[in-house]
Amino acid sequence: MADPVTRPPASDAPNLTRGALSLRRRIANRLALVLITLALVVAVVPLGLVVWSVLSRGGSVISWEFLTADIPNSFRRAGGGVGPAVIGTLIITGMAALMAIPLGVLGAIYLNEYGKQKPLARMIRMMADIMTGVPSIVMGLFIYSTWVLLFESRSGFAGALALACLMLPVIIRSTEEMLRLVPDELRQASLALGARKWRTTVTVVLPAAISGITSGVLLAIARAAGETAPIVFVVGITSATNWNLFEGENTALPAQIFRNASQVFEPAQERAWGSALTLIVIVLVFTIVARIIANRFAIKER
Repeated sequence: MADPVTRPPASDAPNLTRGALSLRRRIANRLALVLITLALVVAVVPLGLVVWSVLSRGGSVISWEFLTADIPNSFRRAGGGVGPAVIGTLIITGMAALMAIPLGVLGAIYLNEYGKQKPLARMIRMMADIMTGVPSIVMGLFIYSTWVLLFESRSGFAGALALACLMLPVIIRSTEEMLRLVPDELRQASLALGARKWRTTVTVVLPAAISGITSGVLLAIARAAGETAPIVFVVGITSATNWNLFEGENTALPAQIFRNASQVFEPAQERAWGSALTLIVIVLVFTIVARIIANRFAIKER
C-alpha cells in the first residue's frame, strides 16, 4: 500500500500567507527605497555640478578687493571688482524685504485668522496665486510704466518696488499655509484663558509657525535677489557706488552677472563667475541668520 500523502496542517496556511505578504512588502519597500534614492541622486547631481562650477571658477576671483573695488569701465580690463553691485544688491533687496515681509505676513494673518472663506479673502488668494506665476519681466515693465516714466528717473527704489511685487505673493501664500498647520487646540486654549484673538495670533500662532514662515520669506528673498530683468529695466546700470535709493541709477549683482557673462573677454567672464559666487554667499549668510533668529523665537517643545 502506498503511503498517504502528508499535508501541512490547516493551521500553517495562514502562516504561509502572512510570510508571503511579508516578503512581498519587504521587496516593495526595498524597490521604493531604491527608486527614491535614485530620484534624489538625479536631483542632487545637477545641483552639485552647478555649485562646483561656481565654486571652482568664482573662488579664484573672490577677494576683499574684488568685493569692495569699483566696477571697471571696460570689459577687456582685468582687475576691478563688484563693490557697487554688492551694495546695490543689499540695499535694494533689503528695501524690498522691508516692504513685502510685513505686508505679506499681515495679509496671510487676515486670510487665515479673519478672512477665512469670505469673498474678499478668496479674491486675495486668487490674485496672489496669479501673481506668483507672473514672469519677473512683467513686474519690471509694470514698475517701469507706473513709476519710472512718471518720475522720469531710474532708481534703486524702483527696483525695490519691482522685487517687492515679486516677493509679496510668495510670502502671502507660504505664510498662510504655515498658519493653517498650527493646531486649533492652541488657539482654543489661549482664547479659553481670556486672551483676545489678536493676542492669541501674536503670542501663540505666529511663534508656532515662525519656522515655516521664515522658510517662505527666505524663498521669496532668494528669488528676488537673483532677478535680473526688473533690475535692468528700472534700476539702470552704473559703475559707481550709489547709497541713495531714491535718486540716480544703481546696479546689482544679477545685472553685473548678465552684463559680464554676455561678453567674450576673459576678465568679464571671471567677474561674472565671481559675482555669481558672491550672490550665493550673500543668500546663504542671510539664510543662516534668519534660521538662528527663527529658532530663537520659535515655541520649544518640552
